[in-house]
Amino acid sequence: MTKDDIFNKIKEILSGEFEIPAEDITPDALLNADLDLDSIDAIDLIVKLRDFIPGKIDPEIFNSVKTIQDVVDKIYPYAENV
Repeated sequence: MTKDDIFNKIKEILSGEFEIPAEDITPDALLNADLDLDSIDAIDLIVKLRDFIPGKIDPEIFNSVKTIQDVVDKIYPYAENV
């Protein structure tokens, strides 16, 4: 799975499940300020991503994420062999 694949999956989840307009979901979009996601929403996103990424994703790695690209970069090592 490439970083573009991960971004597209995140975009699909955020627009479908969280009802965020797709045009607002960019790599530079801030999770909290731009997309109005709180920590509970971030955990929900991780849970939904587990359906597509094998193995256990440590939620602690998301403590420092601020943008969609940060999420992609943190998830990529778990998904690069998919």
